[in-house]
Amino acid sequence: MDTLKQIVRKVVSGYAGRALNGYSYLTQSEDGSVLTVVDVANTPKHTSGVSLVVRIVADKVIIERDRNDKPLVDALIQAGIAREQIVLAYAGEAVPQSTG
Repeated sequence: MDTLKQIVRKVVSGYAGRALNGYSYLTQSEDGSVLTVVDVANTPKHTSGVSLVVRIVADKVIIERDRNDKPLVDALIQAGIAREQIVLAYAGEAVPQSTG
């Protein structure tokens, strides 16, 4: 049985890879509790940015930023994570105080 971190990493990694005019890279903290997808493109000039920022704290998945056509929350629910475990911080949902 996969752990929460394993499930989240697997789902978030689906947002990385070749893009229309560049590439998106999955990055993560040493302990795997913070994941990001960094985008680098040439459209028509060189640009970069972060499309996803996700933190895992205890049994919660906190989505700090999501700039994708397919919202990460939907992909996480489809992967079996309960909506009650997901906090959409970027949409103004309250982040539990104990998450630091």
